[in-house]
Amino acid sequence: MSLQQTLQVFELLDSAYVDGQQVVDLFAGLPGISATTTRVSGAKGRTDFVRITVPGAQGKSRGGSAPTLGIIGRLGGIGARPTRIGLVSDADGAVAAMSCALKLAQMQGKGDVLDGDVVITTHICPDAPTRPHEPVDFMDSPCDDLTMNENEVVEGVDAILSIDTTKGNRILNHKGFALSPTVKEGYILRVSEDLLRIMEMTSGKPAVTFPITTQDITPYGNGVYHLNSILQPSTATDVPVVGVAICSESVVPGCGTGASHEVDIADAVRFAVEVAKEFGRGTCAFYDRQEYALLLSLYGSLGHLRTRKPTA
Repeated sequence: MSLQQTLQVFELLDSAYVDGQQVVDLFAGLPGISATTTRVSGAKGRTDFVRITVPGAQGKSRGGSAPTLGIIGRLGGIGARPTRIGLVSDADGAVAAMSCALKLAQMQGKGDVLDGDVVITTHICPDAPTRPHEPVDFMDSPCDDLTMNENEVVEGVDAILSIDTTKGNRILNHKGFALSPTVKEGYILRVSEDLLRIMEMTSGKPAVTFPITTQDITPYGNGVYHLNSILQPSTATDVPVVGVAICSESVVPGCGTGASHEVDIADAVRFAVEVAKEFGRGTCAFYDRQEYALLLSLYGSLGHLRTRKPTA
């Protein structure tokens, strides 16, 4: 179960004074866990990037060869103070990511060690700005998207789950969480059958997916509409990326407070933990390597979609 960890992280982050060091301190005393934070300041304020590494028994950090999973909590900010009081809807990604890290770290302390390493990243900003977006306002971030990717997209991972609140739209009308197709180097690939299987197993319900467009997998700042930033990590890596959208039936602004649902977040956490177990032991594939190779042979690289202004 993951609800206890979700509630613990939720209460920690629901504060005007929280920072990255308080999150790192949550992992103090848990054996083998690496927890670090880095503060980044900009014209719009500051945020603290947090990175938690949970080593696997056969992971690369211990000289092994088991694949490494990256889990990113994607968001603009966890709060919009002083204009909004409390945790905003956009914070769900950070809550989910840190809850994943806490659950995996506690599992390891109880003897349940995964095969592969898991690296979890997010950032903590309780007073981020907001910005206009249709159909409802988004949370903005103190730093630009390039800085976010530099700190959250870790070298050496073999696949990434990007967890993000995805409630400010009329495309995804489902309460709970949903999966995106796999994105790799500019290609929108089929939804992973293994991830669908794990989603159905952990949720006890039929799998739910959501559509994405070419615009969504291009970098922010290029002038085109994006559903949100859930797939922005795909613009900064060659490894496959899947979005895990924490969603709602109604349209909810990212800067809305009182709009986070702990059980929905915990469901996404439980899913990510099970993916981490299977990915490390090689029983969960994010994409079909042979089919991807065929696509490259037929149509060539689409890597230019990952650049803001492709050259001719």
